Amino acid sequence: MADLILSEFPLIIGLLTTGAVAGFLAGLLGVGGGIVIVPVLFTVLGAVGVDLDVRLHMAVGTSLATIIPTSIASVIAHHKRDAVDWLLFRIWWPGIIVGVVLGTWLATTKISGPGLALVFALIALIVAVDLIVRDRSKVDEQVVADQTHLWFYNAKASWVPAIIGALSSMMGIGGGTLSVPFLNAVGYPMHRAVATSAGFGLIIAIPATLGYVIGGWDVVGRPYASFGYVNALGFIIVAVTTVLTAPLGSRVAHALKPQTLRLLFSGFLFVTAARMLTAFL
Repeated sequence: MADLILSEFPLIIGLLTTGAVAGFLAGLLGVGGGIVIVPVLFTVLGAVGVDLDVRLHMAVGTSLATIIPTSIASVIAHHKRDAVDWLLFRIWWPGIIVGVVLGTWLATTKISGPGLALVFALIALIVAVDLIVRDRSKVDEQVVADQTHLWFYNAKASWVPAIIGALSSMMGIGGGTLSVPFLNAVGYPMHRAVATSAGFGLIIAIPATLGYVIGGWDVVGRPYASFGYVNALGFIIVAVTTVLTAPLGSRVAHALKPQTLRLLFSGFLFVTAARMLTAFL
């Protein structure tokens, strides 16, 4: 056991750092940490010799698994502040599940590593640009109670959460990366969007993780302690550290101005998009 720990020490340190940062961002931005976990895990797995053909799928699958405990911790923290919109959650969750099933099937059976990287980078870049160029100064001050008549509270708009679920399962993210900017763009307060998206992350991560386990079960070239496209070592280390740091991020989020949250969010997305676009060049 000691020899195993020593041989995997660089990987363990990298995973601990990844989890601490991702957990903080999960609470701060409602992104489930996946937007950070995926590119960092992709780099770490490459450093330990995992084949390029399965590296990104492993990063995405493992990221989705870690989002489960992270989202639980984040939802609890935001719920204590009465910030989660449970009405919107109840309306959106069926569409999200449908999208997750479709996205997971495509990612594990039809899309290659470079294809996943392209999806990840382009969506992250689009969201980052939107956060910067769109003026939402008035939106942030609107009252949620006066917005329940808006179209996205209607079950007929289930195509929106379905798209969010599909893309999130393909990117290995908890949904906040897409749902937060979308909700804010259509007239929904930033802090409320961040809190509610943490709940979306949970119902995205559970079925998607199962799909990545099944879809990668017989794939060769996976690292030690892997179940399908989910690495158990990465899941345990990152999950523990993210749960510990997510509440801290939540406290910081409620102390910041909405404009500051958007700038932080967009900055991370730009960096992530650039790294993923160059990964397969």
